[in-house]
Amino acid sequence: MRRFRVAAERQASSVTPHRKASTWHRDTKAGWYLPAVLFFDSAGAALPLATALSAAGQPHPFQHAAIATAIWLLTGVVGKRYASWNLGEGHAGPVFRDWLVMLGTLAVLRTVSGLDSAPAAACAALVPSLVVTVVCRKLIHRDLMATRRHAQALRHVLVIGEAAAVDEVVGQLAQRTDHEYVVVGACAVGAGDVRSGVPVYVRLGAERPAVLAEDASAVLEAADALGIDLVFVSPGGHMSGDRLRQLSWALHDHGCPLAVLPGIFDVARHRIRLTSAAGLTMLHVAPPARHGVPAAVKSVIDRMGAFLLVVLAAPVLTLLALAVRVGSPGPVFYRQTRVGKHNTHFPMWKFRTMVVDAERLRSNLETANENDGHMFKMRNDPRITPMGRFLRRYSLDELPQLLNVLLGHMSLVGPRPPLPEEVAHYDDVEMRRLSVKPGLTGLWQVSGRSDLTWHETVSLDLRYVDNWSLAWDMDVMARTVRAVLNGRGAY
Repeated sequence: MRRFRVAAERQASSVTPHRKASTWHRDTKAGWYLPAVLFFDSAGAALPLATALSAAGQPHPFQHAAIATAIWLLTGVVGKRYASWNLGEGHAGPVFRDWLVMLGTLAVLRTVSGLDSAPAAACAALVPSLVVTVVCRKLIHRDLMATRRHAQALRHVLVIGEAAAVDEVVGQLAQRTDHEYVVVGACAVGAGDVRSGVPVYVRLGAERPAVLAEDASAVLEAADALGIDLVFVSPGGHMSGDRLRQLSWALHDHGCPLAVLPGIFDVARHRIRLTSAAGLTMLHVAPPARHGVPAAVKSVIDRMGAFLLVVLAAPVLTLLALAVRVGSPGPVFYRQTRVGKHNTHFPMWKFRTMVVDAERLRSNLETANENDGHMFKMRNDPRITPMGRFLRRYSLDELPQLLNVLLGHMSLVGPRPPLPEEVAHYDDVEMRRLSVKPGLTGLWQVSGRSDLTWHETVSLDLRYVDNWSLAWDMDVMARTVRAVLNGRGAY
């Protein structure tokens, strides 16, 4: 995986200093995003529906198509699909929810108005509106991500907080480039050293100043000099309560947007709920969805999906088995003990990709391990057979794991199944990877696989363990196809 910190530093160099406060709230995204989204949303709803109603001989097909299109666009407005912060960010889940709302609204209107139309044909004609909207957003998301990788379409951020908090925020943002924020400066609270390399424009006293306007004037001077678009505040012992409140007043009075960082990481938005009581703002964090209906639905999807894939892939599995048998001496399948949910061991099946005595030869290759963690990985492992390299290149060696999914050992999507000797070295944080079933595919597989560092691997797995949802599983499975064809990190 590329080093995101280098990209962040390159982005920071594009800052234009001495910007006036009147230019805050800059829209960093391309101006054609919103017109393109509105056009394709309208066309995707109106054209198929008008065509279907006309072909079915329904009265007033164009008027009905116009009403459905208006409802589709209005649903998007209410759901904030067209808000600047949502355009291009690639969230397809809310689109499906809005589409169901549109269907329900049209069904109610049809009943109230007494229309005698073919509901099945009309519903089928509305499917393209969902498909076109999702595809359009994915294309815009891809364009936006490419733009951000070239240090464009970014929002320049000033971070306020104690030195350790500033370093933590900068480190988190520098790990990835799929967001719009780049830190260009800091207002450090107290005397700690900021080690992340971000320039400290001004220091705020550790103690609350007698005149709170001193904080505001220093922060506003830094914001104007650095040309920032947004202020991040990381609360702490020296920046909380009235001090943070009055700083927010000053920033808002000058038109400068403010975001307060609660200090939690890798918590998906669907797990967060805001409430207030007695003037206190409370951030409720829901526990991971490990039980109940979502978990039961995931289990059913796993078993049904694995069964269908085994049936459909049976000819391919047969051909691959013959190729492995002919390609090198030894058995077709390789059985290996892996660790699953709650540290339970199970036999995992793969097509054999190595020579028969591969495990014995591994002890001679330990010094050539290219992974910085508990896994053993070599880009040019001499134990891999020619056929094995082909199977690994396209992840075909993992297809027999569909049987493990059918038996309940694994899930279609989940963390990478580790070896017992790897788990023996896990710390408490790494053991959390075993809170769910391991997966045939997962964030590790679609994010670079063996090219990832151990820290990146654990971070991705923990993000999935804590935040998984059925919609996220669908997204990972869709991305798996591209990852398999790309083959990056597969060795």
